[in-house]
Amino acid sequence: MRRGIAATALVAALGVTLAACGGSDSGSNGGGSKGSGELSGTVTWWDTSTVGSEDKVFKKIAEDFTKKHPKVTVKYVNVPFGEAQNKFKNAAQSGSGAPDVIRSEVAWTPEFADLGYLAPLDGTTALKNADDFLDQAAASTKYNGKTYAVPQVIDSMGIFYNKKIFKEAGVEVPKSIAELKTVSATIKEKTGKTGLYLRGDDPYWFLSFLYGEGGDLVDAEKKTVTIDGEPGVKALKVVKDLVDSKTAITDATNGWDNMQAAFKDGKVAMMINGPWAVADTYAGKEFADKANLGIAPVPAGTGGQGAPQGGHNLAVYAGSKNLDASYAFAEYMTSVETQTAIAKELSLLPTRESVYIKPDVATNEMIAFFKPVVEKSVERPWIPEGGSLFEPVKVEYTKVLTGQTTPEAGAKAIGESYRKLLKDWK
Repeated sequence: MRRGIAATALVAALGVTLAACGGSDSGSNGGGSKGSGELSGTVTWWDTSTVGSEDKVFKKIAEDFTKKHPKVTVKYVNVPFGEAQNKFKNAAQSGSGAPDVIRSEVAWTPEFADLGYLAPLDGTTALKNADDFLDQAAASTKYNGKTYAVPQVIDSMGIFYNKKIFKEAGVEVPKSIAELKTVSATIKEKTGKTGLYLRGDDPYWFLSFLYGEGGDLVDAEKKTVTIDGEPGVKALKVVKDLVDSKTAITDATNGWDNMQAAFKDGKVAMMINGPWAVADTYAGKEFADKANLGIAPVPAGTGGQGAPQGGHNLAVYAGSKNLDASYAFAEYMTSVETQTAIAKELSLLPTRESVYIKPDVATNEMIAFFKPVVEKSVERPWIPEGGSLFEPVKVEYTKVLTGQTTPEAGAKAIGESYRKLLKDWK
């Protein structure tokens, strides 16, 4: 369960105390990090990347850090993405078991910083050549005037489609919700396949529809909850209609596995996903020929096209006993050299502007598609409660899709949850 904002003040105080005491239980040893001129000890890194595709690449690159610093041992730990946020908070709060470095989803960074769990990075080696970072990517690393993370990858979402199925059905890529319904109906008629898999157990997949109707979760500048306004209700109606009209199929559980399997096996013609899914999608039998995978912008709603800005940062635990080696590791994992290798192997979008001109990156078709999508993507609110905004949406979004509640009631319930979470917001 996600912890509510009511406990923030107490937990923040605990976090500051732990940071001062150096509460990491990662087995780090700061003995050679300062004074000797050579880094040593152990850096434990919690990676949250996809198992079976991304993790193999990240593990090898991370462990190659020792080639530059032979006296440093990198302890690689893959933590399931859905568990990492609370697992890190619990470890940091208790002062036992927290990693030296964590791959933090962009919305988690302000929350962890607010709780006092992250080391400020300004003036450290972690932020080498910081001017090279994309402004969008750097925005999520800052909190209360300080920098608490280094941007590793940036992303957004698009429609993945099976070119072979589209050709068989004689259809073009849909550019609007209305076209999505028409195209899906034709695909069903001509091929017997379902048009779209709509992930129903993760609220992040709802954001493109919310933004497409001109809505948002909150207005952080005005401290106003907006999800329960007309655009939010309309967006819930749109996704509900996609399921009711048989344009899309969905599941209330195991959404990622079910979606990937259905798309990779050719049972559905489209899914909404991001660059993090490219490597895993290529492993499917339908995409043994990589050219069969097409990607296009998410179909526009009445408010136009909208897709969320996502990504991951590398943050250093304030209680680490090996801060110098941890700073160096964060810099290495976000360097031009490393980002170029990650982009080449996984088609993940770099956060450094200079990486986009590298030959292996400039010619990458997937990166070329997603870069302009990212540039037009909608920034999420970089507030401490940002990561907690998703749980109320998840509950009501799933209930709407499965017919357990109405779009109007769902939007109202989310708004009520937000106003309890965000004290003094309208």
